[in-house]
Amino acid sequence: MAVHLKCLSHTPLRGLNDPGADVTAEVDRALARARAEVEAFDPELIVIFAPDHYNGLFYDLMPPFVLATEAISVGDYMTTPGPLNTARDIAAQLAVHVLDHDVDLAISHRLQVDHGCAQTLEETTGSLTRYPVIPIIINSVAPPFSPYRRIRRLGEVVGQFLAGLDKRILILGSGGLSHEPPVPLIAAAPDDIRNFLIAGRNPTPEARAARQARTLAAGTIYGTPESTLTPLNPEWDQRIIDLLLDGDLAAFDRFDIAKASQEAGRSSHEIRTWVAAFAALSAFGSYTGRLDYYRPINAWIAGYGIVSAEPDAA
Repeated sequence: MAVHLKCLSHTPLRGLNDPGADVTAEVDRALARARAEVEAFDPELIVIFAPDHYNGLFYDLMPPFVLATEAISVGDYMTTPGPLNTARDIAAQLAVHVLDHDVDLAISHRLQVDHGCAQTLEETTGSLTRYPVIPIIINSVAPPFSPYRRIRRLGEVVGQFLAGLDKRILILGSGGLSHEPPVPLIAAAPDDIRNFLIAGRNPTPEARAARQARTLAAGTIYGTPESTLTPLNPEWDQRIIDLLLDGDLAAFDRFDIAKASQEAGRSSHEIRTWVAAFAALSAFGSYTGRLDYYRPINAWIAGYGIVSAEPDAA
């Protein structure tokens, strides 16, 4: 049994908005190193904690956590459409374990996932289907949010289950760091947007294209005086990374959700996927982590980071 962790920022604008050839090449090299490490590790199972961006989950039923025994990528933002290679039997066993340990968990036997899950899988493995995977979606976009102590508990319980498996396990966290794309809030939305946020599944190709065009347009002015969106916050990002690498996960129990939105953008709450991933790793004992890459990239609306960790016993 062995375990390895990687947490990555994702961005729907990678390959669409150009941050400059030097930046693109730098990120490409960092991702190539991450993928080479995953291939060398050759996981027998991947557990990925990821958000959804109103593609699979909507306000008609918005659970804090969803475990998928079967998942299908919607193929947004240049990700591959189609089914993931889900580890159905193990996922079902994990769901029972989590519920038995007093963490309320929704279960989907056919969940639609978006770039928040698919991009990170493809960038670390080259495919949606190369390795068996269990996707766990954590609501990180649609307020109200569960407190971070619940995120940490979810991760711990998942990790306890994984520690009982005789497998090479890769834990992935996909999301964050500081960023604020043009995602609407239901409280202030006009009726047409509100209806989409409540039940907008399976949009037409034209509607999806228009949605993506708005995000691309936001990226072209992000970080400039023309943008009304909360800018990137590298200092905030570094504080988050330090807490995770130092193993100070209990600090997130005191995390102020409203303050994080103000300081780092309303989508900075995707770091809850990283918190869950590190909490899962902590179930294997003390760990050592490292920062593999970080750069604020306005054109991609992303405080873009990659971190890795392994148990000290390894």
